[in-house]
Amino acid sequence: QVQLQESGPGLVKPSQTLSLTCAVSGGSITENRFYWSWVRQLPGKGEEWMSALDWRGNPYYSPSFKRRASISWDTSKNKFTLELRSVTPEDTAVYYCARDREVVARRGVGSWGQGTQVTVSS
Repeated sequence: QVQLQESGPGLVKPSQTLSLTCAVSGGSITENRFYWSWVRQLPGKGEEWMSALDWRGNPYYSPSFKRRASISWDTSKNKFTLELRSVTPEDTAVYYCARDREVVARRGVGSWGQGTQVTVSS
């Protein structure tokens, strides 16, 4: 069974770049017809899909993040990474990685990590 584990800095200063990594075990990130997503949940709000990679490494971005986010992978380490530039306190959230058959990961359908809290504060 595939497992996903997020890692991140925990605390980031405003204007810095946030870098998040999702380590995948029990399955290959190049496995056919799977998408690998980043989703966040702001305090007191619903989940917000940010970006995904498909099984060939093609990136997809929500319009809300297209200018600030970059998604990539390291197939040799079976992990993928999201960078979010110019963060503000409004980027404080729990960040999740997920695997799904759809570009936009669906809670309760695909496989999700436990999430990592990121706080943006000076």
